Amino acid sequence: MESIASPQLWVITVAVLLGLLALDFVITRRPHDVPMREAVAWTVFYLALPAAFGVYVWLAHGGTRGVEFFTGYVVEKSLSVDNLFVFMLLLAAFAVPPALAQRVLLYGIAGALVLRAIFIAAGAAMLSAGTWAFLLFGAILLVTAVKVMRDALRGADHQVDIDKMRGVRLLRRLMPVTDEYHGARLTIREAGRRALTPMALVVAAVFLTDIVFAVDSVPAVYGVTDDPYLVFTTNAFALLGLRALYFVLRNALARLKHLNHGLAIILGFIGLKLILHWAHTVWSWVPDVPTPLSLAVIIVTLAVVTVTSLRATARTERQGVTASAP
Repeated sequence: MESIASPQLWVITVAVLLGLLALDFVITRRPHDVPMREAVAWTVFYLALPAAFGVYVWLAHGGTRGVEFFTGYVVEKSLSVDNLFVFMLLLAAFAVPPALAQRVLLYGIAGALVLRAIFIAAGAAMLSAGTWAFLLFGAILLVTAVKVMRDALRGADHQVDIDKMRGVRLLRRLMPVTDEYHGARLTIREAGRRALTPMALVVAAVFLTDIVFAVDSVPAVYGVTDDPYLVFTTNAFALLGLRALYFVLRNALARLKHLNHGLAIILGFIGLKLILHWAHTVWSWVPDVPTPLSLAVIIVTLAVVTVTSLRATARTERQGVTASAP
């Protein structure tokens, strides 16, 4: 199936994306701790955009492409929540002032968009070279799913050790680093020479994590659709609302105890779907998993792990109250 995007549609999409990023940079130019009302308003806006775009895809290009877009968006949004949790840990590890948090997130989102575009182009080139790319992408997702599930079953938390990040260590060797933040500035002139601020280090750390997440994210959405345009737009829409969503969910992220269990199931399912799709191109009798079934599995999985997470958190809180009671 050919891509739905003409060169003109690509130009319009990239222009709108750059405009939205520019708007976010204007909003974050004045450092401030984002109140809940503002965060909710922007979150609703960035949820309405993909919903409207998905309706356009459905009406203009058919139900099959519409379902692919909505399925890919749900996959990317669920993976981006895990990305957001790591961002939260990085902000805490670098002691980022609350007023600067949204600028750090915006740098992270911009970097993630650039990396996703590169990985998406590479993925499209691999798929055009042969169906073996589906087998490779499926294997990557299955390996990732096993690792995520193993860590989840062990109860291993995300660990952020900034001293072990090679990029951060390299920057510290190349240039001096100030002890304090200087607003949103990445460098300042101190004692007659240019020095990095802690803001530069946290931005570098965020970019490094973006690379890791791009490796999992792009193959996952290619398991839903083979259209690079839909792969790009699902990634873009999922990432654009992260800045506002962080301030809505920052107190709730820790309550999603079973999120990684669900992500492991989703990644494993899509990995298996990709391998079956590759096998289907070789042996026609091998079943090919339909996209509507994928959407149903993903939604049910996310719903179940959300309910079980909230119940587990409530049970832990009750046990804590009971233990502290005289």
